[in-house]
Amino acid sequence: MEDTSQHSVKLKEFFGENSREFEKKLLSEAVNVKDKIDEILAIGNIDLVNNAHKLVVYIIDGKEKELQLFAKQEGIAWASHSIDLSFKLEWVQAIRRTLWNFLEQYNALVNEQIPLNFFKLEKEINTRVDAFLNTFFISYSTYKDSLIMAHRKLVENLSVPIIPINTSVCILPLIGSVDVFRTSILEEKVLNEIGISRIQTLIMDLSGIADMEAEVIDHLMKIIDAASLMGCNTVITGFRAEVVKKMIKLGITFDPKTKTLGTLQQALNEYLII
Repeated sequence: MEDTSQHSVKLKEFFGENSREFEKKLLSEAVNVKDKIDEILAIGNIDLVNNAHKLVVYIIDGKEKELQLFAKQEGIAWASHSIDLSFKLEWVQAIRRTLWNFLEQYNALVNEQIPLNFFKLEKEINTRVDAFLNTFFISYSTYKDSLIMAHRKLVENLSVPIIPINTSVCILPLIGSVDVFRTSILEEKVLNEIGISRIQTLIMDLSGIADMEAEVIDHLMKIIDAASLMGCNTVITGFRAEVVKKMIKLGITFDPKTKTLGTLQQALNEYLII
């Protein structure tokens, strides 16, 4: 049996001469993806048809490194734009079927001249397609995870926005719901920021908080106590009536050193040095 590598050049020539037919057959195989080609191009600048030709060349040539790099790049591109993975899977499997259809046609043309070692060819082709898919999905998953983590960090930073007013005074406006998870983030960021920026007064505005659970209030008090140990006085503004009623009912009170004011504007008038 002749080594299948000798067919590489002729196979590429065959696919190049029949590229239009290859595309038509590919689109007929990719039933759900064919109507999404323009949309995917617009969303992520991903040219599925041209990429299919590139993938076929890498597979035929056995360019393992190029194939792996291409798969990684594709994985990152699809993850970046959150394109449905089912389209990618269908597209690659359609490429596989179309590739074998054209290999069959090629074999019919050259069978008597250079017989193909079918079993070796089958192993090489399918292994490369599977390797592409495997690397693609790993790359997609890894990059997607990194995007999620980056987004989570961004959300955490936005959920605890410490705003400097001058060299010693900062404002921490809390908006929306505050749960145990958020207070944990709050504790870490507040204490770190006090240590780094040497904050002497932290104005914590709660006017954007409609209600808080007892354990959240308790955690908040511990954060204030911890800030005090680091030399930072906390001023609380904007307590809602609902929160105050709950604190009275639960018998919760702040340390006498913790100052409370009705509004953020009052705190700014008192602590803002122009």
